This record gives sequence, structure tokens and C-alpha cells, in this order.
Amino acid sequence: MNQAFFDTWAPRCLSVLRIVTAFLFLMHGTSKLFHVPYMPGFDTLPLLSLIGVQGIIEVVGGALLLVGLFARCTAFVLSGDMAFAYFIGHFPKHWLPFLNGGDAAVLYCFVFLYLWLAGPGPWSLDAMRRK
Repeated sequence: MNQAFFDTWAPRCLSVLRIVTAFLFLMHGTSKLFHVPYMPGFDTLPLLSLIGVQGIIEVVGGALLLVGLFARCTAFVLSGDMAFAYFIGHFPKHWLPFLNGGDAAVLYCFVFLYLWLAGPGPWSLDAMRRK
């Protein structure tokens, strides 16, 4: 394969990474707030609890990132949010993410950090607004 192939497809793959990551992140929020997909542990979740507010962040941030609107700002906020979630919810249990259940939080944190630096890619509302 030549460099032109990678130059063409790397930005598109960046958009796919953003879309898939945002969709998965959004599902965490919809599970907490709207019970879709249903998780029994969220049945009596108070909206203004720490986990309830996290659900709001996941829904709003996930939706914005999914469509690529204000993507850099959103990704930056979500990266910090996931770092906070890791150090508050997982790190006290053990320092290794594999052993404390925080591997998803670490991955989200660094994917969002990358999206902040790289931008949303060409398949985004931000890219459409720039044209």
C-alpha cells in the first residue's frame, strides 16, 4: 500500500474511532438515566448523586461527540471526567486498572485525550461547519 491510501483513510478512521467511542460512552449514560440498556443497579439512581451527574455528562458529552459538535472541547472535558472517575472510583481499590475494574475509564480517558488533540475527523458537524 502506498502513502496515499493512509493519507486518505486515516482521517476517516479517526471519525469512526470518535463515533464508536462516543456511542459506547453514551450507552453508559442512557443506562443510568433512561434504563436503556437496562441495568438493575440503576433502578433507584438519584439524578443529583455523583453517579446520576455522571450519567448526565455521559449522555450530553456522548451525544455531542457522536455527531462531532464542539468535539475538541467535549473530548477535553470527557478526558478529565474519566481521569477523575478512575482516581475517585477505581484507584482506591487497587493501583492496576485490570485489578480495580478501571480499564475502561483509562481507555476512555486516553481516547478522549487523543480526540482533543486530533480533532473529530472529516465526518463530523464541526468539519461541516468549517466548510
